[in-house]
Amino acid sequence: MSDVVKTGRITTEHDVPNTELGATRPGPSRRRLLGLAGSGALLLAGCRWDGTGGSAGGGTRDADSPTRQASRPAAPEGVLGSNFNEEPRGMTAAVLDDLRTKWVRGFTPMPELDSVEAARQPAIRTLLSFADSGYGTVLSLKFPYQNKPLPRPGTSAMDIELARVDKALGAVLGKVDILVIGNEPFIETRQEDRATLLNPFYEAVAAHVIAEREKRCGPGCRTRLYMGALNRLHEPAWQTPAVNRWLGHVKAVPEMDGVDIHPHVSSIEQAKAFTDYVLPRIRPEQRFLATEFSLVHWWKQHWSDPVPATYADRYGVPTGTPFWQEVRDAAADPFTQQRWHDLLMNSPWFASRKDWLTTQVRQFRATGRLAVATYGTLQGPAMVRDIGPTKTPWLLNSLYANLVARPSANGDMAHNPAFFDDFRALQDSSSGS
Repeated sequence: MSDVVKTGRITTEHDVPNTELGATRPGPSRRRLLGLAGSGALLLAGCRWDGTGGSAGGGTRDADSPTRQASRPAAPEGVLGSNFNEEPRGMTAAVLDDLRTKWVRGFTPMPELDSVEAARQPAIRTLLSFADSGYGTVLSLKFPYQNKPLPRPGTSAMDIELARVDKALGAVLGKVDILVIGNEPFIETRQEDRATLLNPFYEAVAAHVIAEREKRCGPGCRTRLYMGALNRLHEPAWQTPAVNRWLGHVKAVPEMDGVDIHPHVSSIEQAKAFTDYVLPRIRPEQRFLATEFSLVHWWKQHWSDPVPATYADRYGVPTGTPFWQEVRDAAADPFTQQRWHDLLMNSPWFASRKDWLTTQVRQFRATGRLAVATYGTLQGPAMVRDIGPTKTPWLLNSLYANLVARPSANGDMAHNPAFFDDFRALQDSSSGS
């Protein structure tokens, strides 16, 4: 997420120029315990059964070493999973079970590992727990350097960063299925460093991770490596020499399985520009991740539109009330599920995009090169903080409306009326249709 709050500070994707060319509500009440996936569940999760006893959600582990693997699970194909970013509170097996997915993704800001043991860092701890329960897991490593220069390879500052990386690797290698080196590097780096310091830094981190994976985990390590993630590739100003070097590095390094993209866009055509740009620039056998994707910039275009007249009449809302103001009221005093449904589905700009998630995932899968896509699941506290006309409406993406609508009588969280059922239906196929 490009403007998700990590520690209370928001940076919006559209606030980042590029001039290089010159308390959480409870989960669903239904809880079905999941064991390690069998062959049928593997197909549902989008993975091939490789006959070794391994799976993308919970492969075999050597009894004497948690990181040395007897066999490597087959690579995921066309998976659609759940994303919690850096906020795992409320993410439970019950939520994933309700969504019928067996994959989950989060990220960790690397400076946090200075003050907490890696295995206890919230995002890492949550993913390790899911991995132990047989889920497929994706962890992105976030290096936040928006306000200071990236370290140069070979310096003491770089040694500090690599020490943090080692802490993370010690906790996750051989346990998580996919490790993504970088969260949104071109946004999380100072503008003046993108053309100079960015690629040397991340290439050095990648070389270190590759060497450590071989040393700690061996050639059959279950943890696959990706570089990521690229943003705003639908804008020519972001198709820069530095981005091309990034993709050239991915292509040149045999240990890399591919690259991550984050198409936060206003149209499906803009999302297609990402894959059109990236895929020809990496090796044919390499794949892509889309660990974040959304229509958030379409929502932002209509954030200040008046609430629909039919909705206003039904609920006694003054005519002309801005949509964002009604959302702010819902965050302060959650609506009934019916009222939240009506607010969204009576708004033509939202209802007209009700098939977007299905169309988008089909587009990803139609490339034949999607490994895993993960979609935002729960509304987090940062999404409902300081709601106003300039706030980016990430909360409209989420599959659950857990912070703006009340639970049902039996305790179930409210669903996104456009995307929840489609997300579940998309679990029935992992590779196309």
